[in-house]
Amino acid sequence: MAAPGSARRQPLLLLLLAGLLHSASAVFVVNDSNKTACIMANFSAAFLTNYDTNSGSKNVTFDLPSDAGVLNSSSCGKENVSNPILMIAFGKGHKLTLSFTRNATRYSVQKMSFVYNLSDTEIFPNASSKDIRTAESITDIMADINKKYRCVSSNQIHMKNVTVTFSDTIIQAYLSNNSFSKEETRCKQDEPSPTAPPTAPPTPPHPSPPPTHPAPPHPSPSPVPQSPSVSSYSVNGTNGTCLLASMGLQLNITYKRKDNTTVTGVFSINKNKTHFNGSCTPQQVTLELHSENISLLVFQFGMNASSSRFFLQGIKLDMRIPDAKDPTFKATNSSLRELQATVGNSYKCNSEEHIRVTEAFSVNIFQVQVQAFQVEGNKFGSVEECQLDENNMLIPIAVGGALAGLVLIVLIAYLIGRKRSHAGYQTI
Repeated sequence: MAAPGSARRQPLLLLLLAGLLHSASAVFVVNDSNKTACIMANFSAAFLTNYDTNSGSKNVTFDLPSDAGVLNSSSCGKENVSNPILMIAFGKGHKLTLSFTRNATRYSVQKMSFVYNLSDTEIFPNASSKDIRTAESITDIMADINKKYRCVSSNQIHMKNVTVTFSDTIIQAYLSNNSFSKEETRCKQDEPSPTAPPTAPPTPPHPSPPPTHPAPPHPSPSPVPQSPSVSSYSVNGTNGTCLLASMGLQLNITYKRKDNTTVTGVFSINKNKTHFNGSCTPQQVTLELHSENISLLVFQFGMNASSSRFFLQGIKLDMRIPDAKDPTFKATNSSLRELQATVGNSYKCNSEEHIRVTEAFSVNIFQVQVQAFQVEGNKFGSVEECQLDENNMLIPIAVGGALAGLVLIVLIAYLIGRKRSHAGYQTI
């Protein structure tokens, strides 16, 4: 068993500067009893965890350290008995687990879990609890059999109180030749932005005669809409406004068509065709959206009274999809913890956020600003930026600092060299 290493918290700016010089990715391998690799993974991971202290709720960010190790409890699994599992340990009892499954054509990380020890004072200083907590979620990590999964872009997995951000990721399970495959399945985050569909090619001057037994036509993929327009929403109660929101919304739904093909439809919310209302209570604020095909789309906001912070607690969808085998699609999740900010302030994120609700349903949120429970004068309060925007601002600062340091080194070297060149001359 590899000895888990200690996790050190460093300022995010220092981590970014260090990342310019050295990659934080690590390689993890699971072998069977014959010392043959069945799982290989190469990635870097950053954790954003929310925990309670005696003075309120607190967010902490830390990276998967380079000395993290694969546990002996990792397994290649047994066919029809158990699935392959990669278990990575680090620090004082922290553990990241990836559980794989497969069908005839694809494999996937069916479930990811993160066990973290709040008694680790280096990562969780002043934690009010010393418990060991577990968070878990389904993922969108999947690839074709005998191909590696590759994702250069950042991919966030949201769990209760924990967000794991993977970067520069290569994962392959059910290996056939003891190494990564040369072929790969790229993640959807790496896909180029949607463009206009290509025009049909011109008809050749001498077309070939049609085949005797033409193949049945394949269903065309649904066109991918562009980023939705940003719309404004407000909910009023007996004591005034309890919710202000400005955001673009996009729904990702995986379903079976009438011909039994599985597709992922992307549906943008158009406010001009959408009605909204909501409700206010001391414990919960609700925003409800309705349109022609959406019977009900609900965003429920809760509040942590001890920390005075609000957060997106639940999403519920009841929608009609005309070309689906079962036209009625329903999904709900009431254990989310997204879009968090202090009551009286607003949460803002210019970056696109991806919130996974269920295995078949997720929501993309664009340019969001939201404030719940306490709204003064129908205006947003002080802004609390999301972690993604803070990282985007720090990266140019880090690059600028590194370049400034390089210029300073060159200048000092030049001055020293100039001084030495004058040392060889004698005054007459």
